[in-house]
Amino acid sequence: MKSSTQAVPTHADVPRHIAIIMDGNGRWAKKRLLPRVMGHKKGLAALEALIAECARMGVAYLTVFAFSTENWRRPADEVGFLMNLFLQSLQKQVARLHENGLRLQVVGDRSRFAPDIAAGIEAAEALTAANTGLTLTIAADYGGRWDILQAANKAVQQGAEHLTEDNLSAHLCLGNMPEPDLFIRTGGEQRISNFLLWQLAYTELYFTDVLWPDFDSIALQQAMASFHARERRFGRTSEQLPPEQQRP
Repeated sequence: MKSSTQAVPTHADVPRHIAIIMDGNGRWAKKRLLPRVMGHKKGLAALEALIAECARMGVAYLTVFAFSTENWRRPADEVGFLMNLFLQSLQKQVARLHENGLRLQVVGDRSRFAPDIAAGIEAAEALTAANTGLTLTIAADYGGRWDILQAANKAVQQGAEHLTEDNLSAHLCLGNMPEPDLFIRTGGEQRISNFLLWQLAYTELYFTDVLWPDFDSIALQQAMASFHARERRFGRTSEQLPPEQQRP
């Protein structure tokens, strides 16, 4: 699939692909004098609601950053809880995703996952592989630099003498998808934190102070309103755009 630096993507009022850093679970719990793990549980509920809302709106791809390569630095008990929550979520939610025609895939380095988690991921992906609804991608033990490096290594292993956008991007974790149109980060931080470094080249960035467990349909509509106010030129001038795509 051609990147935004090679071809201008087709314009759409509804983002084809939304990428999200779900930040603020721990702070949400701390504000309520609760253990951090309770914030993660509430955050999972927020994700389930968002998936349904995105599917209703006609979003084709939703990619969420669940666990970065740097998150292994967190306290061991929190990492253990997150891994168990991930497995429980797979076991409980994959059937619902399948019933609704959604496709699930997990991207990242799986080598550090426990065998039961790795097996759960493979089973969930296999069950939903033929579905044609929204594709939910969970980035777990993922990092943008890791993604670029593993793609470059695969291209070289397959005989590439010179790296190009085409032969490298074909091996990226999201190489079979359009690049994200809209990136959302909750929790007030304004950085992309090693997430989809290659894929976010021309993505519209939206930052909100709303903590992830509180990110609901209203917050999503605010992000969408910001997206609709953007003029997506991809290197062109405003005058080159169709009148309906121009912004004041």
